[in-house]
Amino acid sequence: MTEFGPVAWPPAPIRTERLVLRESQARDRAAFIELLASPEVHTYLGGPRPREELEREMPEVPERWPGSFVVDLGGALIGQILLRRAPEHRRSAAEGKVDLGYLFLPRAWGFGYASEACAAALDWFEGVLPGEPVVLTTQTANVGSMRLAAKLGFTEVERFRAWDAEQWLGQWSPVTSSG
Repeated sequence: MTEFGPVAWPPAPIRTERLVLRESQARDRAAFIELLASPEVHTYLGGPRPREELEREMPEVPERWPGSFVVDLGGALIGQILLRRAPEHRRSAAEGKVDLGYLFLPRAWGFGYASEACAAALDWFEGVLPGEPVVLTTQTANVGSMRLAAKLGFTEVERFRAWDAEQWLGQWSPVTSSG
């Protein structure tokens, strides 16, 4: 049992045209540290974590839990997709729904990898939990994330203020999504 009910975890690797979504491995540790310590990646996420702290605290096999996919390009981690159920959420519209999150290394930005990987994760999710909606929250100032949400078929539910910035909450429903 996982936070997705009876869905077995980890699933078999998910392959797209260019990427593989898979469970993390020990070889991903250095890239996870780079991802979590990157000021660029965390511009809209409250800032990066100190590299020294990550080096001390990161387990040998990082981020290995249901809903966490490594985005692999040519055998190397370029990002992470997160699908997490939010039993309690600061917004009632998102409570109990699965939340889509993603982080990509700056060198992987601008090539459509986030769109490709998120679409594959959403397709997988729809296959294992048909008809269940997914939510996504981002700062409205994060233009790239706002574009990605629209491209993936998320529609605005509400805007709200948190962490001294305007936030956007969108929902993806496979029935209404254009894919």
